[in-house]
Amino acid sequence: MKNTEIIRINKENIDLEKLQKAADILKKGGIVAFPTETVYGLGANALDEDAVKKIFKAKGRPSDNPLIIHISEIEDIKKLVLEIPKKAEVLMEKFWPGPLTLIFKKSHIVPGITTAGLDTVAVRMPSHPVAKLLIKLSRVPVAAPSANLSGKPSPTKEEHVIKDLKGRVDGIVCGGDAAIGVESTVLDITSDVPMILRPGGVTKENLEDVIGSVKVDPAILVKADPDLVPKSPGMKYTHYSPDAEVILIKGDLEDITKEIEKMRRAKEEEGHRVGIMATEETKERYAGGIVISVGSRSNPETIAANLFKVLREFDEKKVDIILAETIEETGVGHAVMNRLTKAAGYKIVRV
Repeated sequence: MKNTEIIRINKENIDLEKLQKAADILKKGGIVAFPTETVYGLGANALDEDAVKKIFKAKGRPSDNPLIIHISEIEDIKKLVLEIPKKAEVLMEKFWPGPLTLIFKKSHIVPGITTAGLDTVAVRMPSHPVAKLLIKLSRVPVAAPSANLSGKPSPTKEEHVIKDLKGRVDGIVCGGDAAIGVESTVLDITSDVPMILRPGGVTKENLEDVIGSVKVDPAILVKADPDLVPKSPGMKYTHYSPDAEVILIKGDLEDITKEIEKMRRAKEEEGHRVGIMATEETKERYAGGIVISVGSRSNPETIAANLFKVLREFDEKKVDIILAETIEETGVGHAVMNRLTKAAGYKIVRV
């Protein structure tokens, strides 16, 4: 067990001296969890192989799952990549800092462990003030997946990180809740038509407004082949899974709520403790079970922000099964349904 230093930072009034402690850990080859606007990340010096190995060990993460490198200034990208295509420049200007990760051809200084042996590298510039300043103070590019045990729901609150990683990492920077709640959009910019490898806070519609046609990798829409070589985090392995079994119910809203009620009664008769992931519009429709609203259908950004927190709440309430409503797959709804589908292991009931 490591002696994990808990460093509490007010993002509205950042204590430089306290944050410098975390930056020094990164500089010396240690690993530190820190807040970003998407979810909490677990960072190490991206150019230090031994430091990056510590991320995989702490998370229990498969080594063929590539990491995203986080930078604090656009200038920092130049040494990490071979070239910056024109479309990438436009996207960086529009969406950085923010929840968009771009994939480039990598330069020789990026070690293979950081990219899982790929010849490409994923880079993003977070907008969270604590994340940006931490990276700047560390003076190194920071490789950082989500700061959770591998496969579990990503952490959007500092207590999630402490629960998962205290004793496994050198430091945890606590800086309040993540605002967006789902990880960044990952866009492969190395081909003529850019391709989304993971939906996130920047939507397909947002991207097409700026650079025109964007494709979606078909591999993110179906259960991954065991032999898949993942080009982006979140493509291959079961992710975001609570302890309970998750079942998604898909169809018209009226049919969804009726089916969940029917399934709830049947599961409870079998002796199961049932959780229902509802929305503000539907939470009063259920006659039993442990009902938690994940947000409003009229504002899907609230659902994204609460998704991982609610999955963890169901674990705290010791439910055996989570029956989850689905939402429309438009805008940020793509990201929500991508995470929910993986959390359910592709168990979907269509009504």
